[in-house]
Amino acid sequence: MTDVSLVGRAGGLLQVFNEAGVLAAADVHVARRLASLGRESAEPVLLAAAMAVRAVRLGAVCVDLRALREVRVEDADVAALPWPEHDEVVDALRRSPLVAGSAAGPLRPLRLLDTDRGELLYLDRYWRQEQTIRQVLDDRARTHPPYDAKVLAAGLAARFGDAPDRQRIAAALAVTRWTSIVAGGPGTGKTYTVARILLLLQEQQPDVRIALAAPTGKAAARLQEQVNEQGVALFAMTLHRLLGWRPDSRTRFRHDAGNRLPYDVVVVDETSMVSLTMMARLLEALRLDSRLVLVGDPDQLASVDAGAVLADLVARPVPATGDAGLDKLIAADLEARDDPNEVALTTSERERLRNGVVRLSRGRRFNKTIANLAVAVRDGDADGAMAVLTSGKPEVSFVGFDDLAGLHDDVVSSAKAVTVAARDGDVSGALTGLELHRLLCAHRTGSAGVRDWDRRAREWVEAALGQQLDPSRFFAGQPLLVTTNDYEAKVYNGDTGVVVERPDGTLVAAFARAGEPVLRHPGALAAVQTVYAMTIHRSQGSQYKTVSVVLPPTASALLTRELLYTAVTRAQQHVRVIGTEESVRAGIERQVLRASGLRRIVHA
Repeated sequence: MTDVSLVGRAGGLLQVFNEAGVLAAADVHVARRLASLGRESAEPVLLAAAMAVRAVRLGAVCVDLRALREVRVEDADVAALPWPEHDEVVDALRRSPLVAGSAAGPLRPLRLLDTDRGELLYLDRYWRQEQTIRQVLDDRARTHPPYDAKVLAAGLAARFGDAPDRQRIAAALAVTRWTSIVAGGPGTGKTYTVARILLLLQEQQPDVRIALAAPTGKAAARLQEQVNEQGVALFAMTLHRLLGWRPDSRTRFRHDAGNRLPYDVVVVDETSMVSLTMMARLLEALRLDSRLVLVGDPDQLASVDAGAVLADLVARPVPATGDAGLDKLIAADLEARDDPNEVALTTSERERLRNGVVRLSRGRRFNKTIANLAVAVRDGDADGAMAVLTSGKPEVSFVGFDDLAGLHDDVVSSAKAVTVAARDGDVSGALTGLELHRLLCAHRTGSAGVRDWDRRAREWVEAALGQQLDPSRFFAGQPLLVTTNDYEAKVYNGDTGVVVERPDGTLVAAFARAGEPVLRHPGALAAVQTVYAMTIHRSQGSQYKTVSVVLPPTASALLTRELLYTAVTRAQQHVRVIGTEESVRAGIERQVLRASGLRRIVHA
């Protein structure tokens, strides 16, 4: 919504672009404030500054000046707006007192970066964070950690066998590089590989100090469980806890460049959810002689804050030199095929090994149909995705909003299974029932949002059970979503659980864990809500036998390739897509390209 009072003061290009919906009131306000402090009045500079603020608000870390006009605004003809020419904008910025390195001025909050693919404009804070990441990674890549090649070769053979395997490559990279990245989709064995990496490192150094971390409490708990299941007894924590959260700062921590982390190895899971700011803070707190293993899926939804760091690091420029010792160690594995129909590592994938990057792609959890759908979405193949969705195969369903019988049956049958087990005091059965089906939405509100679909699903369950369910009061079979971390209770933001009735009639909230489930009195939980539907963002890191995905209208800014990919890869046995072909195609064709300089070559 346009802020009329602000627009009235803005004038010029800022007012025009605000009224068109390109700029929010906050973007205009910040740009005007910077201009007044820096004594800048050139309209191309003010527009570029506002667009840089807008970029961060939408998840990018900078604005690509060559793509300045490539914005989407619902019900607006963006091309008809009075955009200044590219050269005019760049020349004005080079002269502006707001830009560091240009004419003298009292304030320099902007940075202009020249790259091989054009100029990028940053707010200074994000430029500094990106520079920290680039510098630290470059420094870490100049040397290699010491390792015993014979011990490593024996360890690789013992844990991976002799057959070529990309997991062996990932393990070898993690031992022989200060920084390595294990990328791959759900079910490709990333955590399995991490557990074996840790065993290999313990063989290299029996007293090695290892830290396991993830961006959320839920992800940290899952990482710890999965690693422990593989025979590695370690504790995992959030990145905030690892770095030492300070109550007086949202972006600074107890561990930093002046107080480094004490660990020899740091493993970070679900790295796709790590923001630019958090990655910068982590890297500056690492000792140069500690290994860093980043794990995650670069094709998933990125952090809700600025940056898509994992995707950037996977795609960043590759150095010219390799490592002869490593090349010899993994020579046979370079022929590893993650699927019988695929070729061995491509030339590009082999080059990425020099950056410590390997992508696992052999699906070990999904059925083939869902895997094919996920690949088509990931690769931007709308025709291929539609072919899978309309194939009639039992693993996929594609229905409109007038054909909800299947969704109704799945919602009701899973709720009945949960409720029957919960009323019988069967914690395990109730938690198992909770994973039978999950209804996912892109939005929180609106016709395709969680609020409406959660209410609709609850009404179906009420009709099937023959009773009214009051979400404001706890009841047996009530599905729960935790909305904030509670370290004392050992439940975390994003955890899902269920209320179970004990034999004595009291209620307990149960949350699944690899060993014994966590049981807590419902009233003692810091923040939970009833959940019959949840956002796709909230579902990251979870798996369900059947997933139903409600697609928003084609105009929705949230409808992207990454959103669809994340949604369909939550399903293990069946995925149901509810929407139109136009929405499917629009989502697949709309990729989130958060501007950054990490994957570019920077010119001096």
